[in-house]
Amino acid sequence: ELLDADLRASDASFARLGGAHLDGANLDGANLDTVQSSRAHLSRARLNTANLHRANLRGANLRGAHMWRANLERANLGGANLSRAQLRGANLIGAQLRGANLNGGHLRNANLSGAILRGTNLVEAYLVEAYLGGADLRGANLRAADLTGANLRRARLQHADLRGAILRGANLRDAQLDSAHFEGADLQGAQLDAHVHVVGARLK
Repeated sequence: ELLDADLRASDASFARLGGAHLDGANLDGANLDTVQSSRAHLSRARLNTANLHRANLRGANLRGAHMWRANLERANLGGANLSRAQLRGANLIGAQLRGANLNGGHLRNANLSGAILRGTNLVEAYLVEAYLGGADLRGANLRAADLTGANLRRARLQHADLRGAILRGANLRDAQLDSAHFEGADLQGAQLDAHVHVVGARLK
């Protein structure tokens, strides 16, 4: 166990840390490229600016972790607990987040281009100005999420739950919205294709 350990700027690339207990550890700036940490315990850990490119964090506990501007490009976070995680400005391009819990997560300015978020829990997530172009959000729960100014161009939102979500000024052009739920959502100033009709949302 490495609870509350100070591992700042350490190099653990390609390491195998599956099931490791690193709750509260400081890994700011660490190189964890391609690390194997499935089911690791990293709640409240600090991973700001850490390199987690292609890291395997499937099923890991990252509740409340600080990961501002972390590089999580193509990382596997499927089924991970990221509730209340701080991911502002994080690079999540092409990341696998299927079934992950991002309830109340802070993802302002995060880049989730092409990320897989099918069935992901994003209830009350803060996604202001996040980039979700081409992301797969089919069946995702985005109830009461704040997507003000977010870019959702070409995103797949079929059957997504956006009830009560804030989408002011969001870009939804070319997005796939079949069977998405927008009741009570705020779409003032949002960019929508001319043929798209949403029911129950506030548009003006």
